[in-house]
Amino acid sequence: MTRLKILGRTTSINVRKVMWTADLIGIAYEQEVWGLPHRDPRVPEFLALNPNGSVPVIIDDGFVLWESGAIMRYLAETRSSDLLPANPRERALVDQWLTWQATELNPAWVYAVQALIRKNPAFTDEARIADSIAKWGAAMGIVEAQLAKGNGFVVNGRMSLADIALALSSHRWFSTVTDGPELPAVAAHYAAMQATAAGAKYLGEATP
Repeated sequence: MTRLKILGRTTSINVRKVMWTADLIGIAYEQEVWGLPHRDPRVPEFLALNPNGSVPVIIDDGFVLWESGAIMRYLAETRSSDLLPANPRERALVDQWLTWQATELNPAWVYAVQALIRKNPAFTDEARIADSIAKWGAAMGIVEAQLAKGNGFVVNGRMSLADIALALSSHRWFSTVTDGPELPAVAAHYAAMQATAAGAKYLGEATP
């Protein structure tokens, strides 16, 4: 019996962040599919675990945790993984980019993704789509500048939780925007992550 259970659908970028983390650390887990169109997370059974009604949620030997960034940090911390460095300054840099992905990069793409990928009929305003793509492109420019420093990874010269989050974000960008700014360093990092076994699994044909 596996100790860790991950609740969520693989088509969710936030669920993929957690699953990729678990795979790299080598944690055996059971996935329980939640999230529309499969199982509605806004039912009492799920809301008892996460009152936000969103995925992912983990149950680790009875311990319940939600929010993908918190889960990634927890898995790395409890399994002593160098995906979250022990050195305080190196750790802070990983945390900086992991937090930035969720609070700055993610909000920029919401309208464009709902319109162009999800085909949500409530998101059809062309001006707002263009504005979302422009803000998203500007944020991706920040990623480009960081990766262009040339060490092959987001920070510290090695693979970390930040690389997982930003590689999945790049997957969403390249799957959605066809005429955006040139991002050669982002493209190189994305290709390198795709070339890994875990990257091939989570940067493939899944919904961006």
